Amino acid sequence: MSTAAPASVGMRKNGKNWHASKKAFRPTAGLKSYAKRMQERVDYSNMKEREKELRDEKQADREKHIQAIKDRRAAKEEKERYEKMAEKMHRKRVERRRRREKRNKLLNS
Repeated sequence: MSTAAPASVGMRKNGKNWHASKKAFRPTAGLKSYAKRMQERVDYSNMKEREKELRDEKQADREKHIQAIKDRRAAKEEKERYEKMAEKMHRKRVERRRRREKRNKLLNS
């Protein structure tokens, strides 16, 4: 049973013992294999594609919400316009105009 004592490094040659000791320079230490690099690229492109899908989905929801607001405002304005017309004209005449305008709108669209 021998307990291994921590290997003492001793004094640094330049005397700057407060600095962390450096390790040997190994230029090939961080290199990855070609297959691993290719896999990382595929994973990265899949991630980016998924992010784009999420962004597009969010943008579509936003545009849908905006369009609903615009439609609601347009319907409200049209309703107010017909109410204003009804003050001046007879109710049946206003209804006839409404139907005629609706037909014209469908034909022109």
